[in-house]
Amino acid sequence: MTTGTDTNAAPAPRLPFPLQADERVLALVRRHWIHLWPRITFYAIIAVVPLALVGWFFRDTGIAWIVALVWAAFWAVRALLAWYQFHHDIWVVTNQRIVDSIRTTPFSLKISTADLVNIQDMSIDRSGIVRTVLDFGDIICQTAADNQQFRLSGIADPRAIQALVDRERDRERTRGR
Repeated sequence: MTTGTDTNAAPAPRLPFPLQADERVLALVRRHWIHLWPRITFYAIIAVVPLALVGWFFRDTGIAWIVALVWAAFWAVRALLAWYQFHHDIWVVTNQRIVDSIRTTPFSLKISTADLVNIQDMSIDRSGIVRTVLDFGDIICQTAADNQQFRLSGIADPRAIQALVDRERDRERTRGR
């Protein structure tokens, strides 16, 4: 726990769940940017091209401009929700567990957790040219729970996160003995 006089301590991230006793955040992981920006670019193109066509063919028609504005507003909301989901789809690695928290809209929240001591093994799936060049992939954790797979999908530098989880899992297991 940090005190107010520690000037080098990073501020605690704002999390959608409470931390347990003696639990500290080691990493806050999001999907790679490739999961957001191509989608936003696509939405922008879909919104702008029809607006340009309306402007070109129907310059003097007021109804066409109203329809065009509704069209643009629809795609702006879609882009905003894509951005919101990207920034609120997080995995938190702590010294005790991994937490998967996703908010697709401001009115939904889904949280799943896996204790580090229950993770039996982990594998990385990083197949394809784009994933290899941009260094992102999935970490699949096998757990002893009813839902046996815990997946961190599309994260940047999955090897570093796997090494962090391995190190903390081993530390937590030796501490528990």
